[in-house]
Amino acid sequence: MSSTTKPHYLILDGLRGVAAIIVVTFHLTEPLGTGHLDILVNHGYLAVDFFFLLSGFVIGYAYDDRWSAMTVGTFFKNRLIRLQPMVVLGMTLGALGFYFTDSTIWPLIHTVPVWKMLLVLGIGYTILPVPLSLDIRGWQEMHPLNSVGWSLFFEYIANFLYAIGIRKLSNTALGIFVLIAAAALAHLAITSPNGDVSGGWTLNAEQVRVGITRTMYPFFAGLLLSRITKPTRIKQAFRWCSLLVALVLYMPRIGGAEHLWMNGIYESIAIIIIFPLIVYLGASGVIQSDVEQRICKFLGAISYPLYLVHYPIVYFYVAWISNHKGITLAEAWPYALGILIGSIVLAHVSLKWYDEPVRKWLQRKLS
Repeated sequence: MSSTTKPHYLILDGLRGVAAIIVVTFHLTEPLGTGHLDILVNHGYLAVDFFFLLSGFVIGYAYDDRWSAMTVGTFFKNRLIRLQPMVVLGMTLGALGFYFTDSTIWPLIHTVPVWKMLLVLGIGYTILPVPLSLDIRGWQEMHPLNSVGWSLFFEYIANFLYAIGIRKLSNTALGIFVLIAAAALAHLAITSPNGDVSGGWTLNAEQVRVGITRTMYPFFAGLLLSRITKPTRIKQAFRWCSLLVALVLYMPRIGGAEHLWMNGIYESIAIIIIFPLIVYLGASGVIQSDVEQRICKFLGAISYPLYLVHYPIVYFYVAWISNHKGITLAEAWPYALGILIGSIVLAHVSLKWYDEPVRKWLQRKLS
């Protein structure tokens, strides 16, 4: 069956949007915590692992049966057209706001020469990570102008590995690979000094290991899931899957400081078992009404733009909190809510006025 005649998994699009909104709430509550143990949206970072699994599933579903008529170059052209325009916009927004986020938490921003910021911006446009010598913000981010770029870097690595070889593996061989990746992920989560999988955004050996480990299992588990499962027809799937995503990501910290390994077990179960179950149920879901269809379509459309545009705004929020020590959730929530709504609006505007027109233009030019 041609990919152009395949049914579209609209509920999975909607779930991606739900997870993207939760990521924003995580980043808005993160600066109000004192560390890994007391962030209000404690497991919000696991949305990235959910994104990786969704990506692997969608890539397998869309491309696995097209390779007889498609080259590796064509595959990467399609991925660049899909992903890169929003990368460029997200980095540009980060650059435009960079000098205005000078604050007690980033006190040296005003000393960064413009040429260095522009160099970081140019590298950011490629999604390649910048070295620590170009850490112009001070958080040791791969992308100091838009931190979330780190996950796109690992997404591209997974796409590259899929295209050049892993796509050719039999289901048995892929299953063995996924089991090994699952074991590595569980080992990381349970033995981590923080008792979680959070990390991957710094260009050093340990953090690159975290990023690779967080990517390999979910992405290729999603690929395997797209090959071996036969979705059924489940009613109310979007409602129940959205609830499951929210429960996993909003779950408070497990085990506390005394039993960090317990939280590692929770995150291992969430990524290795619960997330694939959610994707299977979502793929099996039946849209119940026109309203649900519109909601899923809207959430899916804004999910990627929202992920790329919200963090440049969050930098301002973090700077404000750092300049006003002792800010509580009760004081911060109106600002946080405004940023959440503003980010969704900006994502929608970016989609309609920039992302979709640019992708159409690139498709015409490169086809």
